[in-house]
Amino acid sequence: MSTNEPTGAPLAPNQDPKAQEKPRKTRKIKTTKDVNGVPQEIEIEVEDVDGPRWGERKDLKVLNTELRRVDGPVKVTGRARYTHDVRLPGMVYARLLCCPYPSAEVTIDVQDALKLPGVEAAIVLETKTRFLGQPIAVVAGRTSDHADDALRALKVTYKPLPWAVDRAQALAEGAPNVRKNGNKGKPGQNGDRAEAEAAIAAAPAKLEATYSVPVQHHASLETHGVVIDYRGGEEATVYISTQWTFAAVGQVAELLGLKANQVTAIVEHMGGGFGSKFDLGSEGAVACRVAKELKKPVHLMLRRPDEFVMAGNRSGNRVTYKAGMNADGTLAGLVANAEKFGGLGDGSMARPPYVYSAGKTYSEVVAVYTNTDSNRAMRAPGHPQASFGMEAVLDELAYQLGLDLLEVRKANLKDKVWHRQLERVAKEIGWFEHPHRTKPGPNSGGKELGIGFGISTWGGGGSGGTECDVQLAKDGSVTVSVGTQDLGTGSRTLVTAIVAEEFGLQLGDVVARIGNSRLPSATGSGGSTTTGSLSPAVKDAAWNARNAFAEHLAPILKTEAALVRFAGGKVFSQANPNAAMTWKQACATLRDAGLNAHGKWDKDRAAALMGNGVHGAQAAKVEVDTLTGRVRVLEMVGIQDCGLPINRTAVRSQLNGGMVQSLSYALFEERVIDPVLGLALNANFEDYKLAGPSEIPKMTSIIDDDDQRSATIGMAEPAIVPGHSAIANAVHNACGARVRDLPLTPDKVLAALGRIA
Repeated sequence: MSTNEPTGAPLAPNQDPKAQEKPRKTRKIKTTKDVNGVPQEIEIEVEDVDGPRWGERKDLKVLNTELRRVDGPVKVTGRARYTHDVRLPGMVYARLLCCPYPSAEVTIDVQDALKLPGVEAAIVLETKTRFLGQPIAVVAGRTSDHADDALRALKVTYKPLPWAVDRAQALAEGAPNVRKNGNKGKPGQNGDRAEAEAAIAAAPAKLEATYSVPVQHHASLETHGVVIDYRGGEEATVYISTQWTFAAVGQVAELLGLKANQVTAIVEHMGGGFGSKFDLGSEGAVACRVAKELKKPVHLMLRRPDEFVMAGNRSGNRVTYKAGMNADGTLAGLVANAEKFGGLGDGSMARPPYVYSAGKTYSEVVAVYTNTDSNRAMRAPGHPQASFGMEAVLDELAYQLGLDLLEVRKANLKDKVWHRQLERVAKEIGWFEHPHRTKPGPNSGGKELGIGFGISTWGGGGSGGTECDVQLAKDGSVTVSVGTQDLGTGSRTLVTAIVAEEFGLQLGDVVARIGNSRLPSATGSGGSTTTGSLSPAVKDAAWNARNAFAEHLAPILKTEAALVRFAGGKVFSQANPNAAMTWKQACATLRDAGLNAHGKWDKDRAAALMGNGVHGAQAAKVEVDTLTGRVRVLEMVGIQDCGLPINRTAVRSQLNGGMVQSLSYALFEERVIDPVLGLALNANFEDYKLAGPSEIPKMTSIIDDDDQRSATIGMAEPAIVPGHSAIANAVHNACGARVRDLPLTPDKVLAALGRIA
């Protein structure tokens, strides 16, 4: 999942299911059927397929239904083991010391720390830092208290150096160089500025405004970290909170001086990543260093303050738009000058005008560097940043012309799928009865209601590299094995559901083995590609196992393999449905070793199972207290397409989660660093405000079942894209307060209303 600037928003195709599915082919085969005890030859039509298919939705029994998570019981009872929970004999606990200044020269004396009882290591990591929170030392103790004592015993002398932690400092005359070539990257340009400016000048409605979004933290409940089990031998195991089981194997091997086949990575459960956990990380590298020195297992999980300053973030941005709108609501032209704030990184932003058509357009996007931790991919990287300004521009111009906000969006969207989705969320949230459809409500000094909209897109496809095994045992047990990780999004349930569907079983009849690098390979979970990469491989393995089992059972059932059917926990011939065996009876005919089948993501086969390109739309209803500036979100409605939903409950859960995260981004979340002192002021869950139960409104999540594509497509990324934009637009709609920089705090709302300066 790249944190670089996307070349443009992926445009999802119109959803014509016939465009992706091959025509259904059939063939006729001859077989025998018992009629009153007399065998008669008959001819039966069967589907002629050259590979696995999902089948007709009406025929599915497990897929596209409401499924409970198979790992739910172990999580709610506390039996699920996360990396933080790993305890090993002889293990030491490691702690990092992070630099409290954005740039400094550092001198560290570790001798007093090493003299303390229970302290086993104290190592200097850096003597000159480039970003606030950079790790400068590590200590290790037999208990976590010993490690904390060692941190306090370190003698550290800091010599602060000039720094730049925000845009103003980075672009000021005489600013210190954050990167060797300065504090600005090379601009990315697209379009013809002169043509766009001319189109804007000729339009009846014009706007020039600047919009910004702050740096947002991933706020994963489980912090980054690892447990390295290495005792000086020829093998090691790394327990790691990661979005890619296999990524750490080679890195750990290199750091410990081992071969890749001597290292095992384990991810039993993990508490969220949202794009921030794709490799070993600096904390993992340090843990390997300590383990190699001590020849003991090392437990190193980041403390929450360290997580905030050194584990990545969603980059902020600032965009100045010039735009013009025609009388019919279509955009005549748009010029966007954008700056991305990714710390030491390049930041991320989808190119304006995002998913809308905007006539003549020109955009220029440039990175501004600061002495803060580099941004990392975060759920739909670059898209929420691009959404905020574009959705606001549409509303502000529509109000100038007195046009319906819903109709203006449709006028600038070529893909009719968004038209349908916008109309659906508008109906659900009460837009057509709303009094402020073409102009904002009054600044009354009381409480006003407003509604706002936003749309999203994403690719959601898959890629090669995932393989899978399906094993059928003589006792009837079924196991599906793949090394993929489960971020908490339901991968275990997904793989068991696909196999259960293939054999006509219940979800509980299949056991999933995942999260171990000794299992078949799998890609990382990022960019909503997990479903698109994992589902075809699992389906392929299940299909291969089904065919092999059918071949085995055909002579027993006295039929053709093509006529063997698996349904309702039974096995039978299509020619003689009444002569059925139970699943366990059928499995009992296997040899002692059972039956094993392998599957993989194959480009040609996956094409029939996996789609690409999704659409989404969201609406928000808010109440604005125009006396206090307080914003309360009353309702959010979201609709999302994703081809064939594997688990409808999980799809809605992702959509709900995306709306909650975007609500939190809209109202509360913002990294705050004092530019003079260089201090992180809210690097904890008390001061870095997140939406809690009291802020979460009525939520309606809708699966777009008009999308009849027979394909599985990831949809977690776009679920987070438009919600904050819809909320900001709803505030404007309620009372005329256009807040152009998030979060929507009361002081900003009051300033926009003209009640405070």
